[in-house]
Amino acid sequence: MNADRLPPVAPEVTATLVENLSPRLRKRLDAAVTKLGARTTRRDGDTVTIEVDDETELRLYAPGGVVATTDAITCGCLLAPACVHRAAAACAAPAADLAPEPVDQPTAEVPDPASVTGLASASAPAPASVTDPASATDRTPATDPASATNPASATDRAPLTGLAPTPALGSASSPEVASPDQRAAADALWSAGAAVLEAGVDGAGAVTQSALLRAAHTARLRQLPRAAGAALSVVTLLRAARAGDPSYRTADLVTALAELLGTAHRVRTVSGPELAAVRGRARRPYSPDGSLRLYGLFTEPVVTDSGHGGVRTWVAGSDGRLFTVGDVAPGGVGRALGVADRAVRLGDSALTHRELGRAGLAVAGATVSPDGRLGAGKGVKAVTARGAAWTEPPLAALWETPPSEQAARALRSVSRYADPDGGGSDLLFLDVELRGAVRESGGTCLLARCAGGVPVRLTVADDDPALAHRDNVALLAAAPGARLRIIGRLVPAPHPRLTLLACSHPSGEGTIDLGFDRLRRADLPDPTASAHLAPPRPGGAGAHSPLYLLERRVEQTVPAGRAALGMLGDVTAETRRIRRAGLPTAAGLLTALCASAARRDRDLFGRLLPADTDGFATYWLAAARYTAAVAESLCSAAWEPTQEGAR
Repeated sequence: MNADRLPPVAPEVTATLVENLSPRLRKRLDAAVTKLGARTTRRDGDTVTIEVDDETELRLYAPGGVVATTDAITCGCLLAPACVHRAAAACAAPAADLAPEPVDQPTAEVPDPASVTGLASASAPAPASVTDPASATDRTPATDPASATNPASATDRAPLTGLAPTPALGSASSPEVASPDQRAAADALWSAGAAVLEAGVDGAGAVTQSALLRAAHTARLRQLPRAAGAALSVVTLLRAARAGDPSYRTADLVTALAELLGTAHRVRTVSGPELAAVRGRARRPYSPDGSLRLYGLFTEPVVTDSGHGGVRTWVAGSDGRLFTVGDVAPGGVGRALGVADRAVRLGDSALTHRELGRAGLAVAGATVSPDGRLGAGKGVKAVTARGAAWTEPPLAALWETPPSEQAARALRSVSRYADPDGGGSDLLFLDVELRGAVRESGGTCLLARCAGGVPVRLTVADDDPALAHRDNVALLAAAPGARLRIIGRLVPAPHPRLTLLACSHPSGEGTIDLGFDRLRRADLPDPTASAHLAPPRPGGAGAHSPLYLLERRVEQTVPAGRAALGMLGDVTAETRRIRRAGLPTAAGLLTALCASAARRDRDLFGRLLPADTDGFATYWLAAARYTAAVAESLCSAAWEPTQEGAR
């Protein structure tokens, strides 16, 4: 039985059913979920039936598509309703999206991710091993040549302590702080997330997941939708990992766990406008934006791991703002190819998505979501208008911003812990000179040089052979010296890297949607005319940073839990290498993380005391957020003009 065949179940329903099980049945729950997954299902309207055995059926009633109450799951076995089957069915089904709260919370700017380096002392007492006496001097301006040129050194020297004290509740002069109920909900979320780190994926079964779902439900009721959504994401990824879903990535679960723990921590410590951003808001409505004059840029195919397919067409306003018009639904790559030539769902326009990518629209009564999506409500009126070439205003201005500024803006948008309502685009608009193909561990990519002499690696946006991306990039790699105007999506990396989405036609006439249009060899300039080009010199400011030594320990914790990290033994050699690279805080975090994982105190009689899960979660969170902040710093620095390009 595929979990997608079952209707989504509300988090509180799953949590309640698991909590009502006896201790004996809780031990059998994971096995029951696996066994139930092998049974056949059938759907009849709003009811899905699972054949538990030849004589017993389990029913899930989902009016409106969601199982919203415990009574909506019934079982015909002799032990019902106290049987394990009802809880197993709820755990096997997808978790329903949390219902929106009636009160929208305002949003505010989220502080820089680097500030999380203060977490090491925020939730648990910091042991002396977090930093040694030498590291205190390491955080002064570095004299080591390696650290003097390391763009991460400024971030790395951030102290591990120093969070501002929380204002007292009820103070007339203090800014707004979280209510006692919200703090209690945040504590429950923290404990549930720490339990996942303690157990790892292998040990985070249905009971651990139900604790997260209960905490998520409570957080939603306490008007903490951002933290509740993070908990739900962790549950979804845990289930994908345990089911062997090929689309699962450990890095995604690391990010989700760090978002959950970080948000729960900040609910208890921040105040004022920052608290509004940490709370989040349940709804992200389309808001009126008046009349817009839009100019098409390009159309890209959208194909997701969940089996959805469609297109997204990018347009720009006369003021340079970017908007999208999308059409994505279940269907995969076949649907993406078909939808590209369907009419855009926006007002009375008869343009297809491909046509809109090269034409224009005049829109009245426009509505826009926080991430730039254009609404298609009944009040929206749109008519076809003249488009603009990439070299004409207002589109030409998109290519006039220096690459380093564009990369910094895009990096804020794709940051692992960016404000969900922050908006912004991850696209870069560059004029490049192609330099040829360059081999990497994951295959071959196209190397180019943009303004400032910055070498940029251009990769395939989607490797599906039904799309044109792969063949087009291979052809462009055979034309070194060609000068193109391109649009790409930033890939956070220690070196400048983009997925290539669209480019100007090599002949100078028109543009190419690289996912749909197919270049021909005759379209390319003669490669022999550029035989004098110097060989590509890939690399970047952080291309050889040893930050991965800390990153891999952070990731190793997630699959196997705290105990596995505690058995690593001495990490002195790793910390010494990290310090030589000018990253003393990273070395201190690695030492503290491994020491916390291995620490087990004993009582007066020599018996082992319970592990300090809160303390370990604090160090893990600090390490996860720190590595993300330094990685983003390295990425940003890599886009700065080179000395050769400056000349």
